[in-house]
Order: sequence, then structure tokens, then C-alpha cells
Amino acid sequence: MKINVDFDKCKSNALCMAEAPEVFEVREDNFLYILQENPSEDLRAQIEEAARVCPTRAITVED
Repeated sequence: MKINVDFDKCKSNALCMAEAPEVFEVREDNFLYILQENPSEDLRAQIEEAARVCPTRAITVED
């Protein structure tokens, strides 16, 4: 699985970080960072939920 973020759409609101803190982090500079671009399969449910709750639909997941 591969995580993609369209940083032009991303507003760094941290909703994804709340769902999958092992994968997403909004730092003090107010930018989103992907901690794991190719996370393990056991994080899939959290990552898919993070993508679902993203208000700008900036997150996509590839198999």
C-alpha cells in the first residue's frame, strides 16, 4: 500500500493525524508530513479512515 497526499489540496487540519498518528503528522510549522509512505497492512483501516475524514480529499491510498 502507498499513501499519496495532494499537498495543493491539503489544509493541514490534522484530522488524518487523529486517525493514523503512526502515518501522518502535522508539525509546529503547520505542514503535514507522511511518516510512512508505504505502511504495513495492519494500518490499512486507520489510513482508509484518515482518507475518508479528510475534508479536502487530499489523501489517496494505492495498493
